[in-house]
Order: sequence, then structure tokens, then C-alpha cells
Amino acid sequence: MNDDHLGNNFPGIIIIPAAAQATVFFIWLKSFISFKRTVYNDVGTRLGAWGWAAPTEFKASVLSSSLIPPSIARRLRDVGRIAHEANLEAYAVGGLVRDLIMQRPTTDIDFVTVGSGTGIALAQHVGKALRGSRVHVYKNYGTAAVRIPARGDDAAIVLEFVAARRESYQRNSRKPRVEDGTLIDDLRRRDFTVNALAMHVHPARFGEIVDPFGGLQDLARGLLKTPLPAQETFDDDPLRMVRAARFAAQLNFEIHDDALAAMTAHAARLAIVSQERITDEVQKIIMSAHPDVGFTRLLETGLLTQFLPELEALKGAETRDGIGHKDNFTHTLKVLENVIAATNAQPPEATRWLRWAALFHDIAKPRCKRFDVKAGWTFHGHEDRGARMVPGLFRKLKLPIDERMEYVQKLVRLHHRPIALVDDHVTDSAVRRLLFDAGNDIEDLMTLVRADVTSKNPRRVRKYLNAFDHVDAKLVEVEANDQIRNFQPPLRGEEIMEALGVSEGLAVGIVKTRVREAILDGAIANDHEAAVALMMTMVDDAVRRGALFDKLMHDLKGRERTALGPIKELLVHHELPENDAAAIELLLDRGRRANPEADD
Repeated sequence: MNDDHLGNNFPGIIIIPAAAQATVFFIWLKSFISFKRTVYNDVGTRLGAWGWAAPTEFKASVLSSSLIPPSIARRLRDVGRIAHEANLEAYAVGGLVRDLIMQRPTTDIDFVTVGSGTGIALAQHVGKALRGSRVHVYKNYGTAAVRIPARGDDAAIVLEFVAARRESYQRNSRKPRVEDGTLIDDLRRRDFTVNALAMHVHPARFGEIVDPFGGLQDLARGLLKTPLPAQETFDDDPLRMVRAARFAAQLNFEIHDDALAAMTAHAARLAIVSQERITDEVQKIIMSAHPDVGFTRLLETGLLTQFLPELEALKGAETRDGIGHKDNFTHTLKVLENVIAATNAQPPEATRWLRWAALFHDIAKPRCKRFDVKAGWTFHGHEDRGARMVPGLFRKLKLPIDERMEYVQKLVRLHHRPIALVDDHVTDSAVRRLLFDAGNDIEDLMTLVRADVTSKNPRRVRKYLNAFDHVDAKLVEVEANDQIRNFQPPLRGEEIMEALGVSEGLAVGIVKTRVREAILDGAIANDHEAAVALMMTMVDDAVRRGALFDKLMHDLKGRERTALGPIKELLVHHELPENDAAAIELLLDRGRRANPEADD
């Protein structure tokens, strides 16, 4: 059969019943999902040789070699040739086959072999045949990986090998009992039919797809369906319920009603899954093109509340005295969608933590919600409280507690600040302070602020976005004049210590803070000469305050020392009585009021 029989505008997959009937069926994918490439091949010469033994309900199809990226095709053919020479039966499986059909980028190249120990054996053959490759064997798991270094135009790649197996689980454990199995046993244990596909890599049958569970049809329908009854599939590994939401987000697919029902009924089973595995799937949802789809499915099935009830709490719109507020869960997903649209020129990895900031930007609204008869619904302080929640959320989700967490925390805390700069009469000082607090993240902050405009009224959206254009112009103007964004203290610590005649301590911090505040207020220029002049006016006061703090550090014991934080704040930023005894009494009183448990 040649391509002329298909016409010019009808990409499809040639389906050939395994019973070797001479009828060729087409699944027309274009009418269901946007497959843009033809997924067919000349199979006339294959029909006569179609003699492999398989149940009549199995189907096979042939994937055109032109649809396989050359670098991947070379690796697949290498493995097929080596397996044939070693008399081993091998298939490419899972996400690779799905992604090749859908013409999606793929990084997973997994192979299944048939026969005990054959996965490791094939990996060792491949490692020996492909010079420069490194073989890693994991005997406890019966798997092996071959790491192939970059060569020419081919990027470095990892090939994973495992022998076909079947698994059974105990209800209270994620550790399966594993036995040798057939290819069909191996495909049957997979999560969804679209991932339960295998492709021959044997030289004589390269590209033939084995599809025992209707995965091709479900691809065409854009449907996530389990190979086995959904309850059984999810009971074996409850993480598959979160993976359903992840694939729905990545592929923009629907989840089969039976799977949705099982996800809802068994959501509590997620408790036996480690948080690290759950978070890995959530990361993939947030990095997908349609995270709103994934998070909505997690919410609807009750899975979200199992590991992130703070996000689930955003759902709902309350009305009182005829006054309502928007559904903050829906709003949050729209903000995330807007962030993705605004940054689509960048790879998703570059905006990973900006997306997390969008997800968490209103996370404290349920805790800050109040109703005022005059003002209606308010969420005052939700940005500050939300920022304080971020470290706890990161710890719970096993996300990194480092500069990435601090970045998210900063954007959550600052996401309302630019709104205050919309006023034409705003001072340069306010602009400087935002530049100082946001630093190099100011562009990301403005992206989040713009994304936060989710009104359905086009006129209101234009009004806010135009106002933020005005804010951008102010930021550029002030930064050009004052260079605040990458602020470097104009005075070095050693220089301050020499001028004050003290060693390192609070007195040095007081000078640094006051010089910085004067620059941000526009009271002095951001240069060394002006900073030195200001420092010389405060030498005696800074030294005195530092000495008072040192005395309290010495005198306070045990739990009393918890008062030192508020005391330091007062020493740095507020006026003090001229008499030292009166000053110490004021400081102790402030500390006691801020930390009453210190007196218990």
C-alpha cells in the first residue's frame, strides 16, 4: 500500500488485526486530537509475514520511521539489532511509544525483555556493543541502565532495561510481590492504556506496535483509562490516582468516568504513598501546559485535601448580605494559567518557582477572610501571612528549603506592593523600596502582579494592565537614577567598626540600616561620600545603643533571652530615653510585652 491510497489530508494509524485478516482499518486521529503528522507506513510487505502468535483481540500497528527522531531511532535500532544477535525478545514500551505517536518530546527510553534476567543481560550486551557506554545494574530490582555519552549531534541518553514481570500488592504496603511474566503481563500492570503500548525493535518488525488494551483508541479519544478495573489499578499503587491528574494536565486528556469514581472512592489510600513521590507528580503538573486541569481533578476527587488542604481551602465563594467574593481556587488557577501564557517563550523549567509563587500567592486568604458591613469581604494581610506559611508548606511537600523557597516567599509577600504604586502621586521612596525588596526578581514580581488580574471585564483588565505599565515606567526611571535594584552598601563593615571604635556587633548594624534607609528615602545619594557624612553624625548614638544591647545580652538568662528580638528592633528603629536606666527599662518592658512567656 502506498501513501496515495490515504489522500493528502488524513493522517492516521494503520490498524491490522493480529489474526492476519487482509482488511486494513484506520483510526482517524485528526478529528479527535491535534496530531499534526502522518502516523502510517507502507505495510504491504508485512502482511504476508504476519505470523506471530497472539490472541485475536490483540491489535498491532506500524509506526512510520519518519516520525521517530533520528537520534532515538538509532538507539532503538541498535538495541533491536543487539537483542536479535543475542536471541533476546525486546520491546520499547510505555511513555516513549505514546510520545512518538503524539509527536511529543520524550526523554524516557524504556525496554522490556521477555525471560528471567534478560533485562540485565540485554543491558550488558548493549553496553559492550556501544563503546563508551556505562552499564549500571540494580540486581535488587532486576533492572539495568545504560548511559550513552553525547556523540556528534546525538545528546547523551539513558536506556532503561527490565525483564517483563507481573506484580501483586498487599493492601497496606507499596512493596509488590514480583514474578517473571509475559509482555502482556507487564503491560497489564501499567497505569493507563495509553502507556500500555509496546513497540517491536527487532530489525524485521521495527515499528510494529503491540496494543492489547486499546491504548491507540484511547489516544485518539484523548482518554485516560486503566488497563484493569480502575479500583484494582489504583489499589495496587495509589500514586496512580495523582498520575491520572498529571497526565490529564500534560496531555489535556479526560479521565474515564470509572477512573474518576475510583479516585474519589480511594483518595484516602494516598496516605501510604511517600510525600516525595506525590510531590514529584505535583511538580510535573505545575510544569505542564494545563496545570489547571490537573489541580481541578485533584480537587474534585478529594485527592488534593490528602496532601495540600491549604490549597483546597481556597475553594468556594461565600455570600453575606448580598455581597459575595470570588472563588479563590478558580482565581489561583487562572493566575497560574496567566503566568504560563506570559512566559511561554521560556522553557517551563525556567519558570518553575514563579509558577509555585502563583499557586501560593493567595494561600492565606481563607485564614484572613473577614466580613465588614461597610467594606464587605476583606483579606487584609493575606500576603504577609501567606509568606509566613511558605516555609511550612515547602517542608511538608519536601520541596527545597533554600533560595528557591525564599524566592517564592518573597513574591508571595510582595505581590500586592506594586498596586500601591499605581497612584500618580506615589513617592520615589516607595518605588526605591520595592526595587530594593524585590531586587533581581522585580520582573518576575511584575509578571505575577499582571497575572493576578483575572477579571472577566475586558475594560477593567485593560485599566489595571495600563496602570502596571505606568508602574514599570516608574521602576525603570528610579532604577536608572539610583541603582537600587542590585543595592550594595556604600560602607564596609570594617570601615564602620574603625569609625565607631567597636568590634562587630549591633552598633555596626544600626549604621548600615540607617544609611540604607536614608538612601531609600532619598535623603542622601547612593554613594560613599554621602554615607560617610551621615555615619559621622550618628557615631555616639550607635555606640550607646550597641552597649545597651550588649548589657542586656549579658544580663538576660534562659527564656528571658527570647525577648532579645523585639529589643533589637526597638534599638535599631525607635527613639530611646537619654537616661540609660530608663532606656533599659523601656527595652525590657517591650521585650516582656512581645514575649509574655518569658516571665512564666
